[in-house]
Amino acid sequence: MKHILLGTLLALPFAISSLPSQASAAEIIVRPNVHRAVIVHRPGVARFERKLIPAHWETVRRGNRWVKIKVPARYVNVRV
Repeated sequence: MKHILLGTLLALPFAISSLPSQASAAEIIVRPNVHRAVIVHRPGVARFERKLIPAHWETVRRGNRWVKIKVPARYVNVRV
């Protein structure tokens, strides 16, 4: 008797999921795959200007702090 009850309990979720459900009435729009022409952009010449950075950020207990220094200042490239 236990085997029959166990078998029906295991088969019950499968039986419920196999029942037909009502179809969705939502409108389905199918768009064909239209291939667009590929536009190839030529890379422009990037111009850089060297700029002196006389300070940097330091992490301290209360957050970050902007520290101005004389040496070693550094140069970075900045896009013009």
